[in-house]
Amino acid sequence: MESTGGPYLNTAAVTSPVGIARLLQIMFGCTTFSLVAHQGGFSAAYGTFCMFVWTFCFAITIFIITCEFTRLHSCLSISWGNFTAAFAMLATLMSATAAVIYPLYFVQLDCYPISCEVRDFRIAASVFAGFLFLAYAAEVFLTRAKPGQVTSYMATVSGLLKIVQAFVACIIFGALVNDSQYGKYVATQWCVAVYSFCFVVTVVVVALSVTGKTTLLWFSFERFVVIYTLGAVLLYVTAAVIWPVFCFDSKYGSAQRPSSCAKGRCPWDSQLVIAIFTYVNLLLYTVDLAYSQRIRFVPHL
Repeated sequence: MESTGGPYLNTAAVTSPVGIARLLQIMFGCTTFSLVAHQGGFSAAYGTFCMFVWTFCFAITIFIITCEFTRLHSCLSISWGNFTAAFAMLATLMSATAAVIYPLYFVQLDCYPISCEVRDFRIAASVFAGFLFLAYAAEVFLTRAKPGQVTSYMATVSGLLKIVQAFVACIIFGALVNDSQYGKYVATQWCVAVYSFCFVVTVVVVALSVTGKTTLLWFSFERFVVIYTLGAVLLYVTAAVIWPVFCFDSKYGSAQRPSSCAKGRCPWDSQLVIAIFTYVNLLLYTVDLAYSQRIRFVPHL
């Protein structure tokens, strides 16, 4: 049998700073959902979302560290650097959301109506959920592109922002379907079209980068990203003007929250969330446009 020219196992996958961060992610993730499943408990859509986040991130992290340790990632027809960078950013956002939602809806200082044991398990799960977020954030910090460094697109500021933009768009969509009354005016329907179009194109950009198919395009992917980002900024500017006017101006809506609105079922609340995150995404796309002028895309990493 011929020598492969190197060891079969990549020990750096578990001994490097990034590898250690991933091992901590596995430990914290397993601890978190085990505490919740054993005694902490969860219910409703919020609790299900948190459990999904912890188990999903745990499974993908196991997959990543296994592939890198056994060097099997070289057999996959994807851009491994783009995939791991994109997942680390997504996992950071998802784990941060779960670390806020779970204690907000399930943790209380009193033992009534739950037992003190259940309360303690929920507090412990919340603490480890916070540690999990920090572990994923550490990976993003360690793998991000440094000035002058040749790296994959998704590890750059522009690439990481694409994940954040898509995540923020998902928050907007969640508020839209929560009785936001967006179909009341054509103008607000235009805003929904803006959110949807930008989300779809952003996901396509991420997918092309992760699958390593950018070189198959008949045009410059780098130029396409810059032009699209400029278009997204302009589109979000229109939404940032139109949505607040048609939701909070006295002629079309209400500038103050109606007193008759029930908690958790108020269209005004959903409209406010959408307005806030519209401005958040406008800021993200603007920063993305500024950074995309300064990077040079390397498709094969």
